[in-house]
Amino acid sequence: MKTVKERLQQLTQKKNIYLVSSGNNALKQVVSLHKEKTFLIQDQGGWITYKQFPKKYIEVKTNYGLTQLYELISKVSNDKTFLVNSMPGYFQIEDMDSIINICKNKCLVINDVSGSLGKKQAGYGDIVVGSFGKDKAVNLGYGGFIASDSNLEIEETFDNSYLEQLNEKIKKLKKRLNSIEKKIEKIKEDLKKFKLINKQGLNIAVIYNTEEEKQSIINYCKDKYEYVECPKYIKILEKAISIEVKRISF
Repeated sequence: MKTVKERLQQLTQKKNIYLVSSGNNALKQVVSLHKEKTFLIQDQGGWITYKQFPKKYIEVKTNYGLTQLYELISKVSNDKTFLVNSMPGYFQIEDMDSIINICKNKCLVINDVSGSLGKKQAGYGDIVVGSFGKDKAVNLGYGGFIASDSNLEIEETFDNSYLEQLNEKIKKLKKRLNSIEKKIEKIKEDLKKFKLINKQGLNIAVIYNTEEEKQSIINYCKDKYEYVECPKYIKILEKAISIEVKRISF
């Protein structure tokens, strides 16, 4: 049977895997390796610690979390690092091919794959970080990882008593993603009268214009789905309801 590290090597297309206690621990350690750099981050759809761990950051304009490539071109340079969530807000999937081409030989790319693990976008970046938190793609509820082709000075803080459970969760990842996709397709059909934000994501954002529309979406979620009200930096900066399909335990 494949080990956890072998499975993560396959999912990230990276040679070296480091297991740590959380996604935030993974990100903090990686940021500390490049602490003198200015970090580029998406202006929405990122994670709260993107703004906490770097000494200095600059926001890149996005379209509901998706990086505006012309904006990235204008900002990349050798003294910067692009910290990108390849599934911003858990709604959409980034064009990582274009991002890598723009940043090549100019700007290091750190790819947060907490949502995109199991998709091809998780195989991009100089360094890959991810969380196994309870609402992530691999929803163990504990731990995180770092992946890179380079050897990194990382302290592995993972509690190995979770390894067997983690291995089972990664084995079931494809099945979990298929289940989420089916739920999202049903939501898209049920709420097709609204503007919907979802492109291969684990959640779906429903844009509303009036309080009546907002209440209608909330009523739809009751007893079926957890939801988050937006605008919110880690989701999107619009009046919307984020339907948290990824929180279902399957």
